[in-house]
Amino acid sequence: MEQFVAVAEELHFHRAAERLNMSQPPLTSAIRKLEEDINVTLIERGNRVLGLTPAGEKFLEEARETLRRAEQAITSTQDVAAGQTGLVRLGYVGSSLYGRLPDAIRAFRVQYPKVRLELREATTAAQISAIRAGVMDVGVVIPPLHNAEDVGLEGFDNDRLCMAIPKDHPLGKNDKVQLSDLSDEPFVLWPMFEGRGFHLQVIRLCANAGFVPRVEQEAYGMHAVLSLVAVGLGVSVVPESMSGFRDDRITYRPINDAGSEFELSFIYRDLSPSAASFVCHASGKEKYKVL
Repeated sequence: MEQFVAVAEELHFHRAAERLNMSQPPLTSAIRKLEEDINVTLIERGNRVLGLTPAGEKFLEEARETLRRAEQAITSTQDVAAGQTGLVRLGYVGSSLYGRLPDAIRAFRVQYPKVRLELREATTAAQISAIRAGVMDVGVVIPPLHNAEDVGLEGFDNDRLCMAIPKDHPLGKNDKVQLSDLSDEPFVLWPMFEGRGFHLQVIRLCANAGFVPRVEQEAYGMHAVLSLVAVGLGVSVVPESMSGFRDDRITYRPINDAGSEFELSFIYRDLSPSAASFVCHASGKEKYKVL
């Protein structure tokens, strides 16, 4: 088709051959074979090319479109292989939206404008299940993970825990609150099975402060936990990065303990090229860790 288009546009076999960087006899034979294969005369000939037949005009139109689509198919395939196009289904724990994740998403969209991102907030446990089910490509979770040796883990961000106290609570007006001061307070936490490692970190901090938290209410997701704190149902221990959430109703106080620090990580299994591009770009790594 490329040879036919060249002859049809030049209306001269010799010039078309020069354009194609080939000699004229093979080009003449190729066009004649094309006409024989489709059993249609495409070019009017005399001592030289006189023009295209009506069928040749139609074939030229279709050939140009076919070549355009072929080039587009090659480019699209190369883009997918290079992670330049595609879909990334990204899960995240709520607190990650208050750290590096929004900037990482923004920078990725600038660098990879043809990749579509689908975002879904979910607990660590829900993300692990979605990754295993193949309905999520990458998750942002809080390690350590429980029974998740089959997923890859890539460090991404850091945060620390702090106390969340209803603003109208007497302790909410105290600038020097210690974690031990919450020992007799009702707690709002998330179910252990939704984030076992993170849950145990909170329990361990409280144990080091001399008490076991009295959990009166559970909520799925950090925004839900803080919303219950805001209406006075209890106190909690939450990521410090979220200390701007409902700060009109919640007082946040730091926990000055080395055990209050934690990491957020990417999890994944079989990454598509576009998902691999996201993990590498957002984590600043040239290559993600192989399972």
